Amino acid sequence: MKKIKLKIPATVANMVCGFDILGMAIHEPYDEMEITLLETPEIIIKHKDQFKLPEEPSKNVAGIVLLKIQEHLNLTQGFEVVIHKHIKPGSGLGSSAASAAGAALGASILLGNIFSKDEIIHFAMFGEELASGVRHADNIAPCIYGGITLVKSTNPIDIIPLNAPDLFVAAVHPQVEVKTSDSRQILKKNISLKSAIEQWGNIAGLVAGIQKNDFPLIGRSLNDVIIEPIRSILIPKFDEIKMTSLQLGALGGGISGSGPSIFMLAEEKETAEKIAFQMKSVYDEINIESFVYVSKINPGGIEIIEESKQH
Repeated sequence: MKKIKLKIPATVANMVCGFDILGMAIHEPYDEMEITLLETPEIIIKHKDQFKLPEEPSKNVAGIVLLKIQEHLNLTQGFEVVIHKHIKPGSGLGSSAASAAGAALGASILLGNIFSKDEIIHFAMFGEELASGVRHADNIAPCIYGGITLVKSTNPIDIIPLNAPDLFVAAVHPQVEVKTSDSRQILKKNISLKSAIEQWGNIAGLVAGIQKNDFPLIGRSLNDVIIEPIRSILIPKFDEIKMTSLQLGALGGGISGSGPSIFMLAEEKETAEKIAFQMKSVYDEINIESFVYVSKINPGGIEIIEESKQH
């Protein structure tokens, strides 16, 4: 039996103006996943957490990915997956992407590193489709590539790894649930040309700022005129947290993925810690439990903790 243990990072998708195309990996929180290659064809999913996610493979994000790989390769072998989630489902920190990416990468390694990064992303997107109804890769890509990634296209898959600036990320996860599928449904289907032009300028500026390590340009570009104004109504105290974070020295930030988590970028760890403390204070005042994380951008993505072959 071959076995692999993975540490899979949380991810911040969209990065404010890059809806469905930009994402970055952070160090905390993270999931742990142990995958064993079986001699028999069954897929077994076990959860070691309190989230009560379905363990039937076709209804589980990791399970559906493994079923698709099995089907594609006509595999007579199966997998047992033990998942310990620390990234809460519905947090906006890439919980479903962590399960999907971990399953796809783990299966590839156990089968002899048979897939390229882009093929791993192709299979992992089946998990995202199960979770949200859409085959998007903005959380999966930074999980697999590490750092910050630009999803130029998902059909065909065209991922561009970007520079990972030496910045700190402060994130708060208020304990309210926002389902990705729900937060996608409230978005406008049509936008004005004026808004589109402004958004294109912000995305281009953000990518240029990331590539040039131009922190003021990154800050000026972290502005979303299309998605955030609509989605932010689902997140308690969003405007207050954003305004206070900027006053404390954040370069900028906004909703992480579809929310309810909020992230801010800062140049100094001390600034990021002050922002995180203030974020938590805002939620404490209204009796909403929250978790805060301060992390650098994670350049490596998924980590192999342990790989073993048992006889």
